[in-house]
Amino acid sequence: MSVPQDYIPTILAVDDSTVMQGLVQQALGKEYRVLVADNAVDALSMIYHERVSVLLLDVAMPGIDGLELCRTVRSIPQFQNLPIIMLTARDGAFDKVQGRLAGATEYLTKPFDAQRLSQVVGQVLQLN
Repeated sequence: MSVPQDYIPTILAVDDSTVMQGLVQQALGKEYRVLVADNAVDALSMIYHERVSVLLLDVAMPGIDGLELCRTVRSIPQFQNLPIIMLTARDGAFDKVQGRLAGATEYLTKPFDAQRLSQVVGQVLQLN
C-alpha cells in the first residue's frame, strides 16, 4: 500500500480536557492533522470514519476510561496495529504496566514536553 506524497498522518487525541486538546493541537498541528474527541464513544466513531494514524489517549476520563478504550480498540481486528500512545497524568510504575497490558504502544506522562510528544509520534509512525 503506497502512501501519497501529500498524505498527512492524522492524530486523534482523546482527552476530556479542552486545555489538553489545545496543547496537543499546538504541539502536533504543524506536522499532522489533529482531531480531538472528549470521550471514548466519539473516539471509536472517529477511528471508523477517519484514517487515524496514531491514537493519543488520556487514562482518566468519565465513563469509559483510556485503558478500557485501548483494550476495546485492540480487540477490533483492523485496529490491532494502530499505534496508541497513552498521554496521562498517571505516572506510577503500576499505571505504566497497566497501559502496556491494555495494549498501549507508548506511555507518556503529563505535563508533556511538546518536542518529546512529536518525537514519539514520529517514532510510532515509522514502525507502522
